[in-house]
Amino acid sequence: MKIKKTNAMRHLDTLKIPYSVHELKLGEAVDAITVANQLDASVDRVFKTLVTVSNDKEYFVFMIPAQAHLSLKKAAKIVGKKKVEMIAQKQLLPLTGYVHGGCSPLGMKKQFPTYFDQSALNFETIYFSAGKIGVQIEMDPQYLDPSAKAKPADLCEE
Repeated sequence: MKIKKTNAMRHLDTLKIPYSVHELKLGEAVDAITVANQLDASVDRVFKTLVTVSNDKEYFVFMIPAQAHLSLKKAAKIVGKKKVEMIAQKQLLPLTGYVHGGCSPLGMKKQFPTYFDQSALNFETIYFSAGKIGVQIEMDPQYLDPSAKAKPADLCEE
C-alpha cells in the first residue's frame, strides 16, 4: 500500500532531498518513545517536534530526542528572547497545519525559525514525524539545514 504524501514529504521532494518513509501501527497513546520502539531504533535517533512562543509572540520550532526534555532557558537564550514557552495544544493545528503527535518541522503553514538538538549530528539518519500520526521520515540530519533552515544547538535539559 502506498503512503499518501504529506506536506513534509512534498517539501523534501521539491528540494530533491533523499529520505525514507516508515508507517507504524499506533494506538491512542502516541509518543516518541513508542515510535522508537516500533521502529526498533534508539530513542536518541527519534526526534519530536515542539513548537514554542516567546514573550513577544514569536514562534520557534525545536526538535529534540524522544526521551529528552527541552530546556526552555536554553531555547530562549538560543533565539535571543527573554522567555519561551510551549504553545497551547489547541493552537498547534491552526498555527502549523499539524496535529499533536503528527507535527513535522517541515511543510508547516509558515516556516518558523527551527533548531534541532546537536546530538542528531551523531547519527547517519534520524527519524521525525512526516506530518501525520504514525508516519515517520528517516533522513540524514545534515539535510535539516537546507530543508527546514534548521540549526543545531544544545537544547536539552541536563
